[in-house]
Order: sequence, then structure tokens, then C-alpha cells
Amino acid sequence: MTITITQALDLIYSHTKATKTKLLPIENALGYVLAEDIIATHNLPPYDNSAMDGYAIKLLASDTRIVKGSIFAGDSGDFSLKGNEALKIMTGGKIPNGCDAVVPIEHVESSGDTITITKEPKQAQNIRLMAEDITAGATLLARGTKLAAHHIMLLASQGISHINVHKKPRVAVFASGNELKMHFESVEAHQLYNTNTIATQMRSYELGCEVEFLGTAKDSIKDFGSFIDSALGSDLIITTGGVSVGDADLTKESFANFGHEIYFDSVEIKPGKPTTFGRIGDTLILNLPGNPLAAMLCYEIFARSIILALSGSSSKFINPLIVPLDGEYSNRSRKTSLIPGNFDGKSFKPLPKVSSGMVRPIAIADSFMVISKECSELKKGELVKVIPTRFELNSPMQTSLLNL
Repeated sequence: MTITITQALDLIYSHTKATKTKLLPIENALGYVLAEDIIATHNLPPYDNSAMDGYAIKLLASDTRIVKGSIFAGDSGDFSLKGNEALKIMTGGKIPNGCDAVVPIEHVESSGDTITITKEPKQAQNIRLMAEDITAGATLLARGTKLAAHHIMLLASQGISHINVHKKPRVAVFASGNELKMHFESVEAHQLYNTNTIATQMRSYELGCEVEFLGTAKDSIKDFGSFIDSALGSDLIITTGGVSVGDADLTKESFANFGHEIYFDSVEIKPGKPTTFGRIGDTLILNLPGNPLAAMLCYEIFARSIILALSGSSSKFINPLIVPLDGEYSNRSRKTSLIPGNFDGKSFKPLPKVSSGMVRPIAIADSFMVISKECSELKKGELVKVIPTRFELNSPMQTSLLNL
């Protein structure tokens, strides 16, 4: 039975669980997804301190102060102010008892041990208060956060050295077809370079996976089976081609020999109708169509969604941009269609001429839109949902990807 894109994605999310976890030093955790909430153990700042180099003072009617010493960042002593005293203080220095404000150096005139304030200060001026940044006991980072450099910085600010993260999804890819050759091989007139496998391999790397390329299976049940057997230790196997009804399309039969439980094998989509998703044991299986444009556009919806769900990210749903359409679009096929194009920061422009067997359009495009079969046409300036392929825009809430 043919199902909709929305039904297919629901099946993907209901049958895909996050990977197991491991402990990592924070220096090695970039790009991983947190498997635990991180709770702050220290206030930041740990004490009231100066926001700049200047003089710590009490607020008095007099503009003249007597400088009684200096406070440097890291000084551990307790300092106090009395009457018309001042203490020279450096950025980060601990605010002395009795201090009402820090006057910048450029706002005073000095003569020996005496300073004269030239610009009236305000209460609490240039004082960074204890815990105004981070309060001990607060949630520092939530489980499901994909760790970027600035998150690592935050962890270091608390003296955290190791964290629990989800293991990166392990993806195995291989090709099938006697006519296919890898880009490092020579081709004859009746053969083609295998573009799909290198594309799925590189795209999976971009999405943060550990990827294993197994090679190209010959068009035989035995050879195909040996590749499947080698790949079953991974979290996800991605293949391209061999999912239609031709004599040499052995993908489904080969996977069936290993007890393949199929969740869907036909999606109401153009291109990419024979896309198949299922499971063998603990390994998820995604069989994509063989035509290059069809394979990679379907990858961007289905493989990307599987990988996001495996990663443990709390923002595991693809979140489309909503932008004006540059030009007009007519859905002549009256089928749910994937339309590649480009987003220039202001509007989305569909590519003028594409077909499922092309390679160049997916390299030129940086995004695509999904047109539902109910949508007959879109007019210039109309707002459309666009899915980027050059960067991730994900959400903790699932939303419809279709333009209706």
C-alpha cells in the first residue's frame, strides 16, 4: 500500500530509537548529543566583581577619595571600604565590603594617593553580581542538546571534564549494479560512475554519523547477501537502487532472506515512490531509488529524519523555512512532488529543468520544497515551506513539510 510522506515519517519516528550512550571528555564531545541534563554546581561569577579597571568607592557627596590599595583579579583577601576611601581595582577583582560602585579610570583625576571623580557614578555601576550569569542548581544544558563549541565553553566554566553523550549513528552504505563503477575506477561505454553511494556517504558524514562504505554488490542474491551480512552491525543501512520491479532489482529479495521487517515500501512522492524502510534485528534499513536526484532528495527527507532520531537530539524534526516564492510553479503531475531550488536569503527559486536521473541539480540546489498533490499551482510571492540542504534547521516539534 502506498502511504503519504507524513505517514512515512510517523513510521520512521515510531520505529527509531536513539543510540546508546558513552562517557566522553568534553574536548572530544563536539558534535555529539547530550544524553543527560547538566546541572550547574557553581555560581558564575562566584562573587561580586569589577566589570572594568577603575576605583571601588562608596557613594558620598564629596568627589575626592584617598586610595588605600589595589585589588587584582584572583586576590583572595577580604577588603573593606570606609568613609572617603577608594581601592584601585582591576577587571575581575573581588568587590570590597562597603563598595557601592566602580568608577572607570578615565573618569578620575589622580594626584599621588588622592583621586577626584570627574563624572558622577551610579549605584552598582560596573559591578558584576555573584550568580548573575549562572546560578548553582540551575539546568546548564538540557539532554538532547547537540554540542557546539560554545556549549563546550559553558561546560568548562563549571569545571566539568566528562559528560554522557549518545553514540554517533553508525551508517553502512553500499551500491548495487553490474553497470556501476566507483569514481576511482575506469568505466567503459556501457558503464556509469556510482554517484549515489559517495553522496550518501558524504552526506551522512555531514550529519554527524560514523560511516562505513562496503563497496558495490554484484547483481546476484549471493553477493548482495554477503554485503547485507557485513552491514548488519550498524544502526542504519542505506542502499540506492534495486527497489523497483525489474529483473535485476534484487534488493528486496536479498533483504527478505535476512528476515527484513518492512514498515513501508511505497511512498506517494515524485520522485522516489519505491523508497523502502524497515528493520533487521537492531539495524534499520533504508532502500532509496537508484536515480541520483530521486535518491538524494528522498535521502534529505527520510535518511535525514532517521539519523536525527538516532542521534538523540531533542530537535529531531526537520523544520522548514517559510519564504516567498520567486516565480510561479505549476504542479502538472498532480502528485506530491519534491522540487529542488535555491534560497538566497529572501526567496526560494525552483530550478527550471530537472529530472530524477540528473546529478547536477542536487549539487546546484541548496534547498527544496514539497508540493502536495492537492496543490495545483503557486504564484510569485506566495509563502512556501522550504527544506534547506546546506544547513540544518530542526525543531523539537514535528510540523508538516508540505505546501498545500
